Amino acid sequence: MDDVKDTFRAAAEAGAHDILKLYNQQGNIINISPKLDQNTPETRYRLDVVAALCADTNMAAHLGFDIGMVEKRLQVLEKKILVEGGETPSLVYDMRHKVESFREKLEGVEHLSWLGLFKDISCGTSLQPFWNKKTSPRQSDSHHRHVFEKFKKMSCIEVTEDVRQYLRKPTFDNWQWDDSEMLILLQQMYLDLGLTTKFQIELPVLQQWLFDVYRHYNPVPFHNFKHCFMVAQMMYGLTWLINLPEVLDDLDILVLLTSAICHDLDHPGYNNAYQINARTELAITYNDISPLENHHCSVAFEILGKPNANIFRNMAQESYRKLREGMIKCILATDMAKHSEILNNFKSITPNFDFTNKEHKSLLMMILIKVSDISNEARPMDVAEPWLDCLLQEFFNQSDVEKLEGLPVAPFMDREKVSKSTSQIGFIKFVLLPLFEALGNLFPSVEVSKASKFDID
Repeated sequence: MDDVKDTFRAAAEAGAHDILKLYNQQGNIINISPKLDQNTPETRYRLDVVAALCADTNMAAHLGFDIGMVEKRLQVLEKKILVEGGETPSLVYDMRHKVESFREKLEGVEHLSWLGLFKDISCGTSLQPFWNKKTSPRQSDSHHRHVFEKFKKMSCIEVTEDVRQYLRKPTFDNWQWDDSEMLILLQQMYLDLGLTTKFQIELPVLQQWLFDVYRHYNPVPFHNFKHCFMVAQMMYGLTWLINLPEVLDDLDILVLLTSAICHDLDHPGYNNAYQINARTELAITYNDISPLENHHCSVAFEILGKPNANIFRNMAQESYRKLREGMIKCILATDMAKHSEILNNFKSITPNFDFTNKEHKSLLMMILIKVSDISNEARPMDVAEPWLDCLLQEFFNQSDVEKLEGLPVAPFMDREKVSKSTSQIGFIKFVLLPLFEALGNLFPSVEVSKASKFDID
C-alpha cells in the first residue's frame, strides 16, 4: 500500500507529508489503493495536492504574508483601546483567537485541506507533452514584478570587491543568494569582463534581457534559474582561472557567457529521451534531434528579438552572425547524447591545439560549456549535495511518469534502482573527471579538479 501511495506522491511531485485526494469523473473522492480500477482516456482520474508542507519556511511566508505582522498590529490596537477605553472589548479577544487559530492552520499540515492547492497529472499521455504550459505551476506575475523591482533598485548599489572576487571562485555558494541578487551578479559578470563597453550594451537593455531570461526558466527541481546561474558562474570563474581573454576573442567570451545563461531556457524538467518516446510537440518539431537544446536556442533568440531586450542590437551584422553561430553550437553541445563525440574530438586535437584554428576554438568552447554545465560535483560538498537532491527529484519525477505512461525508463532515473551514492560514482568517474582532465591537459590550472578523484577511487 505504501508503494502505491509513494507512486501517487511522486506523480504529483508531492512531499512525504503533503495531502493528496483522488477524484473520479463525477467529482467523487476515491480511495488510493492497490484495488483502484484502471481508468481510460475517457474516464481519467484527477489527483489534487490539497495541502503542501513547505520545508524551508512557514506556510504564511510561502503564501506571501507575515502572520507576525498581523499579531503586532493587533497588539498595537489592544494597547490603543486600553489607553482610550480602559478595557479590552470581547471583539479584540475574538480577533486574537482567530489570528492564533489561523497561525495553527498555516503551520500544521493536518489543518490545511481547505487551501486546495491543485496539481493535475491527467494532461500527460504518451502522445502529448506531460509539461503543459497552461496548467503547470509557474511563478506569478506579481512575484516576477517584485523580483524585477528589487533587481532594479539593487542595480544602484555597487557590488563590493569581496563579492566580485568570490564570484570568480568555483567554491561559490548559490544557496546564499535570492533571485534578484543572482540577477545583479549576472549583470556584474558582463560589467567586470568589459562586455557592456566592448559591445555597446546599454545597462537598461541588459537588465531587461536578464529579467526576460529569468522569467523563461520554469520552476522545475533542477533545470531552473538557479542552475542557469551556476552554469554561468562556473563559466565566468573558468574565464578568470584560465585567463580566456588571452586566448579567445572578445566575441568568443560573449558567446560563452551568454550561452551559459541561455542554455536551458524553458526546460520542462523532462529530458530528450522522454520527449522522443512520448512523441511530444518538441520532439515532433525538431525531428527527435536534440529537441530540448534546439528549443533552448529558439527561446534565447526569441527573447533577443525584442528590441528592449536585445543586448546585441548595436552589433555589426557580421559579428552578430558569428555570435549566433557560436551560441547555437555551444547550446547544442550540452546534449549529453553528443558527449563522447565532442570529448573524443577535443582530445584528438589537444596535443597540437591551435588557438588560431576556428574548428579548434569551436571545440574548446563546446568543452567549456559542457564542463560548466556538469560542474556541480566539482564544488564543495555543502553546495553540491543539495543540487544532487534536486537532480534526483527531477529524474524520479520523470521515471514515475514514464511508468504511468508505459514508456521506457532509464535505470539511473528509477527511484527503485538508484541511490544518491550509486548515481554519482559512475557519473564522476566516466563523465565529469574525463571532461575536466581533458580541459586540464590544455590548461594546467584546471588540474586541481583531479583532487576529487581520490574521493571515489
